[in-house]
Amino acid sequence: MNKRAHLYIFGEVIDVGFRAWTVENAQSLGLVGWVRNASGNLVETVFEGKEKKAEEMIERCHSGPGRARVEKVEVVWEEATGEFEEFEIRY
Repeated sequence: MNKRAHLYIFGEVIDVGFRAWTVENAQSLGLVGWVRNASGNLVETVFEGKEKKAEEMIERCHSGPGRARVEKVEVVWEEATGEFEEFEIRY
């Protein structure tokens, strides 16, 4: 069953390659959606796919790329809408 996860990732996550890292990891897990830098120095991402793959991506987001220092990840589970065809960076 497909699920949607909406994440807010706090910490030192801007200018450390977090968005590109998220795209690479999401694509490797077969997830679709988007990632962006949000106001308040956080990264926001939405991804959809198999529930187990989404859970794996959430776990990965707790660490992020090597230069990131993740302090907190807030997760909101939602119903998948099927609106995405790929995973992209939004500006």
